[in-house]
Amino acid sequence: MSPMNSITPITVPPTMTRSHEIAGVLRDEILRGQFRPGERLPSERDLAARFGASRGAVREALSQIEQLRLIDIQPGGARIKEVNDASIAVLGPLLGLGSVPDAGLVDQFLDTFSALARFTATRAIPRITETQRTDLLAQLNAMADDLGSVESLQPKMRAFLLTLDRIADNLVVRLISNDLQAQFVERMLLLHPRPSLKPESLQALISGMRLGVENGDGEGVAAALDIHFLSMRALVAQALASA
Repeated sequence: MSPMNSITPITVPPTMTRSHEIAGVLRDEILRGQFRPGERLPSERDLAARFGASRGAVREALSQIEQLRLIDIQPGGARIKEVNDASIAVLGPLLGLGSVPDAGLVDQFLDTFSALARFTATRAIPRITETQRTDLLAQLNAMADDLGSVESLQPKMRAFLLTLDRIADNLVVRLISNDLQAQFVERMLLLHPRPSLKPESLQALISGMRLGVENGDGEGVAAALDIHFLSMRALVAQALASA
């Protein structure tokens, strides 16, 4: 076998594994407010003693937390920053802090998804080609045939929105949406009971979007999505309250 075809297994150094564990603990403590903004974290030596780890592992953990913009590493140590100044990547960990996701944060996620979907619809629909219109209508018809099964309808809805996203062709919005979904959807799938829209509400959503696609009316599609997300926000709030 030639060297080009030979794959050598890569062993992750123990310090890397340990550093991620340490970073996760410190990150969550910062997000829970156990350290105040402006306060310094314990020294590398003290953290190494606390976690029973090498200073190299602690240093790597602090570097990971700094990438989240939760701390500022200075010559005298690591200083805590405001959570409002942090990276978007802390949203997932914030959702996972408790046994039930924070209702206010979940509502903000859904409100943001709604705004992104509205932007995408109003940008994409006016520029669709006839081929794209036919494709979108076919996707909506497939959704209409699945109203009795929310579980199978959800991936079709995501595929429809992804098609709009590709037509809108805005890389920044796409990357923000990808990041938010990666941090949000998986955690919400663990929620019991899961929120579920009534078939008549889903039918109204699909009918509104179909009319907008047929007429090249981005505002019409956006309005249908607005109503959908408002309903989802109410249902998710109820589910969180009873979880």
